[in-house]
Amino acid sequence: MAELTAKQRMEIPRNEMPAQDAKVRAGNYLEVALGYSEETARAEAERCLQCKKPKCVEGCPVGVRIPQFIKALREGDMAQAVAEMKIKNNLPAICGRVCPQENQCEGQCIVGKKGQPVAVGRLERFVGDYELQHRTCPLTKAAPTGKKVAVVGTGPAGLTCAVDIAREGHKVTMFESLHTPGGVLVYGIPEFRLPKGVVFGEIDYATQCLGIDIRTDYVIGRTLTLKDILEEYDAVFLGTGAGLPMFMRIPGINLNGVMSANEFLTRVNLMKGYMFPEYDTPVKIGKKVAVIGAGNVAMDSARCAYRLQAMQAKEGEKHEVHIVYRRSMEEVPARGEEVHHAEEEGVIFDLLTNPVEVIDDGKGNVKAMRCIRMELGEPDASGRRRPVEIKGSEFDMEVDTVIVALGTSPNPLVFVDADGLERTKHGTTVANLETGRTTKPKVWAGGDIVTGAATVISAMGAGKRAAADMHAFLSGNGTW
Repeated sequence: MAELTAKQRMEIPRNEMPAQDAKVRAGNYLEVALGYSEETARAEAERCLQCKKPKCVEGCPVGVRIPQFIKALREGDMAQAVAEMKIKNNLPAICGRVCPQENQCEGQCIVGKKGQPVAVGRLERFVGDYELQHRTCPLTKAAPTGKKVAVVGTGPAGLTCAVDIAREGHKVTMFESLHTPGGVLVYGIPEFRLPKGVVFGEIDYATQCLGIDIRTDYVIGRTLTLKDILEEYDAVFLGTGAGLPMFMRIPGINLNGVMSANEFLTRVNLMKGYMFPEYDTPVKIGKKVAVIGAGNVAMDSARCAYRLQAMQAKEGEKHEVHIVYRRSMEEVPARGEEVHHAEEEGVIFDLLTNPVEVIDDGKGNVKAMRCIRMELGEPDASGRRRPVEIKGSEFDMEVDTVIVALGTSPNPLVFVDADGLERTKHGTTVANLETGRTTKPKVWAGGDIVTGAATVISAMGAGKRAAADMHAFLSGNGTW
């Protein structure tokens, strides 16, 4: 078969991802996006131009060899596709599901300049799922070095750092505050977006191949301090993320029925609250829920709440979930795909609306939320138009549950007994973004604990860079 020209490749339409019907999936926690078949994946791979200077790679925080893995995929060499992928990305089945590719690799795709970009994320997921099933690219490690490394946090930054540093022959121990490893991948991202089996499959494989020891129920700053760890280990990586929720300072924010998105998602996702009574962790959800915020966490919260309502509702009983956001749809920070799915499933968007008070029912419970209408003024420091209140536009929204999804900051516990470890006024750790080195000798950090809440792939990139610098230091090729 003759090789296609660039023009012919540009004319191939993008292959859509099959998904559960919106009305069906709104009542279950099964994965929404169903994945490409091999035939569809290879058809989509045909759209890649194999650019000599691939902009898509520049857009990837870990520099995945995108043209190379796509070329192997379309030629049917899956083992090579996996090998090319895993040079830079330890967790492709995860990244292919949750990365904001539209703003990263796909956002830079040349094909996307005149049409729709190559579906890099969907191809990444296909390759990652193939590796999960077939394990064609086994993890290997170098001879033992005698050095011991502690990794605090088992989320994407910690996992990436642990795998990379363990492959160099260093003995790695990971510390996790919760009872299950995975960090935000298991407590923050819903099952219908990222099945826990995918996450646990990657973690189990890494620990088996590389001998990584994971110790759960360790709260660093309480169970052990950083000082304690440094007495036993030659180097430490902090990848504890940003799990401390932020709340609005408005009357009624402490009422029963108000919760942080972190608490809500942890109870639903990690503790399987949606499977009550099989799992004895029930989550009480009202018939009218308001989620404050419009980021990815807000979308996850709204979609989880809607599903819980559907599963708990009696026949014919109505229920509502509202996204309450003070800007317009153009400024919504969540991924377009997640917003689209939320709308399809029935989530209501109350835009240009800002809460000013949560109203008590007289018994300490949420009865309603007083809001004010907004309009957009001049751009603020972020470049987005600043929301301005419209005087006299207050109204009461009848709700019985409020979920606050307005961002997070790092938990300060890790700084207990950690003299010399500096942090910013925002609570994040001061660290070199290229190496991960903090202000405390032999301590590296990366991911949300340094940057504040960001993406899975950016956290992985930080873990990878820190592991490289840590290995150089432990090998005697650098001083602090």
